[in-house]
Amino acid sequence: MIDLRHVRKTYDDAPGGQAALRGVDLHIPEGELCGVIGRSGSGKTTLLNIIGGLDRAYEGDARVSGQELHSLSDSELSRFRNRTMGFVFQFHNLLAHLSCEENVLLPAYFAPATPRGIAGAARGSDTSWATLRQRAHWALERVGLPDVLSRRPSQLSGGEQQRVAIARALLFEPPLLLGDEPTGSLDRRSGERVIDLFEELNRDGMTVVLITHEAWIAERMRQLVRVGDGKILPADSQEDDAP
Repeated sequence: MIDLRHVRKTYDDAPGGQAALRGVDLHIPEGELCGVIGRSGSGKTTLLNIIGGLDRAYEGDARVSGQELHSLSDSELSRFRNRTMGFVFQFHNLLAHLSCEENVLLPAYFAPATPRGIAGAARGSDTSWATLRQRAHWALERVGLPDVLSRRPSQLSGGEQQRVAIARALLFEPPLLLGDEPTGSLDRRSGERVIDLFEELNRDGMTVVLITHEAWIAERMRQLVRVGDGKILPADSQEDDAP
């Protein structure tokens, strides 16, 4: 599913240049439940951004689902991300003036092309739009919130808002879900429900990769990637993982 070979990333605008990743080699198999841990500034988010095609300014080889990301044009990469990946971040980034259904449908407005031949359906035929709405309803049911379609984010708890964000990431049923501290803004109980959901999605075949600084989440991952000073560290490394 994910293969990185000799991946290097330097932020040239930092004084003297700042190496964020230093020749990273990494393999995450299809169907894995993987946690990425390490101290703040260790390179975790940079690593996830490269895997997700959000950062293209790197050296080396990054392949996702057999596709070498550097070989894609900007438009091809946008289509590939839309077809292959879902993203969940620490903050849900829902639009307050939209209903939950409308928030889940947002990817359809920006997708250059979507699975199952739905292209530009947000501005297309009634049939295509009806299909997308059905998918949004399915996604909200999948995260356990079938009754919030018309509600605004402000009417939900923090945990519920994050589950709506996960439903948005599931709209096109991507085989890969990437999360950057997806429970970081939640209390423990709400965070556990979110991790329960990720585990359920993984059992159904989705590859899940999560950045976390929470030890209890790391313990629930089947594969653990430890990052330090821009490198992949041995699994038994004693380096401090505190944020």
